[in-house]
Amino acid sequence: MDLRLPGLRGPRRPGRLLAAAAAVIVLAGAGTWTAVASDDDTPAVRHTDRVMTVDGVRLDTSYFTSAAAGRRPAVLLGHGFGGDKDDVRQQAEDLARDGYAVLTWSARGFGRSTGKIGLNDPKAEVADVSRLIDWLARQPQVRLDRTGDPRVGVAGASYGGAISLLAAGYDDRVDAIAPAITYWNLADALFPDGVFKKLWTGVFFNTAGGCAKFEPALCAMYERVAESGTPDTAARALLEERSPSAVADRIKVPTLLVQGQTDSLFTLAQSDAAAQAIRANGAPVDVDWIAGGHDGGDLESGRTQARVTSWFDRYLKDDTAADTGPAFRVTRTGGIDSTDGAARLRGASADSYPGLRGDDRSIALTGGEQRVANPAGANPPAVSALPGLGGGGLSQLSSLGVGVSLDFPGQFAAFESAPVTGDLRITGSPTATVHVRSTSDDAVLFAKVYDVGADGTQQVLPSQLVAPVRVEGAKAGKDVTVTLPAIDHDIDEGHRLRLVLASTDLGYASPTAPATYTVSLKGDLSVPTAPAVTTAAAPLPSWVWWLPLAGAGLALVLLLTGRRRTAGPAPDPAQAEVPLQITGLGKKYAGGDRYSVRDLSFRVEKGQVLGLLGPNGAGKTTTLRMLMGLIKPDDGEIRVFGHAIRPGAPVLSRVGAFVEGAGFLPHLSGRDNLELYWQATGRPAEDAHLDEALAIAGLGDALARAVRTYSQGMRQRLAIAQAMLGLPDLLILDEPTNGLDPPQIREMREVMIRYAAAGRTVIVSSHLLAEVEQTCTHLVVMDRGRLVQAGPVAEIVGSGDTLLVGTVTPVEEPVAEKVAALPGIASALVTDDGLLVRLDADGTAQRLVAELVRLDVPVTSVGPHRRLEDAFLTLIGGSA
Repeated sequence: MDLRLPGLRGPRRPGRLLAAAAAVIVLAGAGTWTAVASDDDTPAVRHTDRVMTVDGVRLDTSYFTSAAAGRRPAVLLGHGFGGDKDDVRQQAEDLARDGYAVLTWSARGFGRSTGKIGLNDPKAEVADVSRLIDWLARQPQVRLDRTGDPRVGVAGASYGGAISLLAAGYDDRVDAIAPAITYWNLADALFPDGVFKKLWTGVFFNTAGGCAKFEPALCAMYERVAESGTPDTAARALLEERSPSAVADRIKVPTLLVQGQTDSLFTLAQSDAAAQAIRANGAPVDVDWIAGGHDGGDLESGRTQARVTSWFDRYLKDDTAADTGPAFRVTRTGGIDSTDGAARLRGASADSYPGLRGDDRSIALTGGEQRVANPAGANPPAVSALPGLGGGGLSQLSSLGVGVSLDFPGQFAAFESAPVTGDLRITGSPTATVHVRSTSDDAVLFAKVYDVGADGTQQVLPSQLVAPVRVEGAKAGKDVTVTLPAIDHDIDEGHRLRLVLASTDLGYASPTAPATYTVSLKGDLSVPTAPAVTTAAAPLPSWVWWLPLAGAGLALVLLLTGRRRTAGPAPDPAQAEVPLQITGLGKKYAGGDRYSVRDLSFRVEKGQVLGLLGPNGAGKTTTLRMLMGLIKPDDGEIRVFGHAIRPGAPVLSRVGAFVEGAGFLPHLSGRDNLELYWQATGRPAEDAHLDEALAIAGLGDALARAVRTYSQGMRQRLAIAQAMLGLPDLLILDEPTNGLDPPQIREMREVMIRYAAAGRTVIVSSHLLAEVEQTCTHLVVMDRGRLVQAGPVAEIVGSGDTLLVGTVTPVEEPVAEKVAALPGIASALVTDDGLLVRLDADGTAQRLVAELVRLDVPVTSVGPHRRLEDAFLTLIGGSA
């Protein structure tokens, strides 16, 4: 019985538009199969890699299912631009455990897939998705609505988000979609109001490997527009035909739109246009504005992926009890929230999507007619966002109340309001009408609204967003209504609003000929307020309330159990200087015979930075919890400096831990937060070693600032400084670099190295293998609860079976596949230098060279090539 709402699927087009090409899918071999274990009783995930050939293009795919019996809905997961299928592997595994058959793939021109990049060309990338749906329809695990028609959803972010919208428009077998931080009209995104978004467009074409990686028509378009600085009609048409907006009337399936507030690439206006169009087709649409975006910030991956799963539960599994969330949700920052990661954010919601206009409030502005210079060469340019730098942070700082924008005197007009009275939260796109006259035929201006502090010295550009405005026929003068970027921003009472129109912006192409613009106001600034969107009350961090009580309770427990502790295992004098000795450690799953950790033994010495590695389900977290005395082992023992570890063991005072982040009061400084925490522990102030911990964390003058002004990296370092208070001899860090950008990760690496350099010991659990290789001195590798290998990093990395084969000319993919199929070869990957070949247990370098010569591979050198990633994958046998 089909429980989907009527009218959500369009009429079945004969043969389907994308099936007209009659492409044939060829499996290049049987693929590879692995099983992914979990750390609890959820079913294991089976994972199969296949290369599919579609119209001569090779698509690298991965298929994930659980071992559960019966047919289930399918999900296609697309990746972001510049990435590949492995970027969405974790989400695929999670969905497979939740009862879906999941197919991921590397789009044309990315990863190991061949072909030219077509920016989601309907005849190429979109047609590929239809072929993948054909393949899913033939799989025995996939639920069918009818022959050849699987129950299927499509999700993805950015580039992958657009393909989900396009797939729903071109293939009526798609049943639900969940696109994130993506575009509706790519021409509007890259050429807003006819102005060339030069930096972001350059990022597109250069991070993909250069113009030659794209379809020739796209390459020619980019070079033409980049040279002229002005998009032409043909350029717009080329991008619009690859945009979901081109098939707006065909997208008739339930759609969850997740869009970023800190995103100068694909603004909130893109998801707004999608929401309006899809809802007009009669389909249910929910909208979720997250804190982050292409310019950085928190992407809220855990929350949004959980919401995507619920969305598919409702519309693919027909689970009417699934909670898909509010019709509209927006993430808000600041206030009195805790500031550790996601906990510092809170959501506001409404029963219906308010759009970008409505419940407007008029704000009077003052300022007479002003002259604005457009300098020769459009230099120097004003600065708002820094496109392409990801977490580079201007938008992140803006959300924290720190202004970093730059406008040059004489190059902008400014109009300012009186101090705001009462509450004012802007939710949507403000508008203003201005009169523009130019000494040139056309004028280009960049409009933005600043939040100006009560003293007038600090101004913040919300989300670092500007709206470019092209005014044609400006020489005679023209009235122009400017629609400013959509934001969700709270204006404090006493602050002012400042409307600025600048002649230049770093991210855009401005006319290079000098000109003078004359700008004047023609009315008030109109700001949308969306009063129906309400924010849930944010409590103080829970530890503020329970920590003092827990301290008293802990003291009582220690008092009552003191006699029992003294009867426990006596300290071992021989291990008094050994930070950690684990012997025969075992822990069973609750109520079962299966082990999460089994017969684990290793030793850690002073001054070491030990990396604890293993795939999901290896037992790392269980081991750390036993080490911190949070849970008791079923077998074996843990000794820290010779003392046995049990809940409440006195030796735990020599252990510091950072596992799930710390809660901080945002209005207090970093130093005040740490002092408050230490006071709550009840230990003497002189034992805190506050200055030493802070020096190691390297926060500098930021300690005197309110935590609400901290970046994610600063909050992370403050949390680790909290774990370092008392300078514990053994410091445990679980994923300390989560949510950090590369510069922040480098800083965190230096923190760990500095801490261990003083003779203390650090244990770090991380999934960033390249970072572990640079940071750690020793490794413990676990798999399925057991020790696989332990020792110095150099020893483990250097003991490998991976060879780098240098070649005179680049190796073609078909040749690499022949090498991979040879006896004794586990895998063969094409690199810039030739081939990276991993031998299996039966393989030898001599036999490999002989086979390469037989295949006419122009070999120039063969030598060992091993990274930690190679060693890790070899040790765990592909279960990561």
